[in-house]
Amino acid sequence: MTLGLGVTTFMFFFTYLPQAAVMTFTSGPLAAISAGLLVLSESSTILTLLSKTFLIDDALVDTFDGVLLSKNSTDLVSEGRQIQAGGDPIAKLGKLVKKPFAKFTPKAIIRYVIYLPLNFIPVVGTVVFILLQGKRAGPAAHTRYYQLKRWNKAQQEKHIEQYRGAYTGFGVAAVLLEIVPLASILFAFTNTVGAALWAADIEKQHITKEGTAPKLREQAKSAE
Repeated sequence: MTLGLGVTTFMFFFTYLPQAAVMTFTSGPLAAISAGLLVLSESSTILTLLSKTFLIDDALVDTFDGVLLSKNSTDLVSEGRQIQAGGDPIAKLGKLVKKPFAKFTPKAIIRYVIYLPLNFIPVVGTVVFILLQGKRAGPAAHTRYYQLKRWNKAQQEKHIEQYRGAYTGFGVAAVLLEIVPLASILFAFTNTVGAALWAADIEKQHITKEGTAPKLREQAKSAE
């Protein structure tokens, strides 16, 4: 919370008025609101970058894997870490085989900076900016799931395209929650829990389909 308060205060003190002044020419009376949302988004991005890089990266991985274990996806989690004996999901988490959550890359930062000017367009620009951020954030929330499934880039893209609308919706909700002042780190954990629960549901659907297909083929042969 101290880090979040410090980053948000710093950004509002040094960047709010200049951005609000520029937005006066594009947003008119809505400049104050648009500039505030923009500063919150910028503060959230900086806070997320710092916290996920130096503070909570391992904790988010443990949270994701722990939720999967609680949903009986032990075989899936075992692809990415050792599973120990224990009474609760977190106690069962052993040594990581790989650390999946990608930190901010130069490409992601450049993309964010390119999208920022959209906020100078009244209302619509901010909405489009959040939608674009959500479109990226949704699939990114399942980075750990893709690794546990051992999917290559083509398999990931095929899966994402299949769930495109759902991923965008999840991503937009996650982005909106994580720009809440002083609570972005908390919502990073709740978003991770939500992503893991969704991954567990998807995995159950895959298992059901894989188990059903052979039975359908056998029934078709019997009917012949």
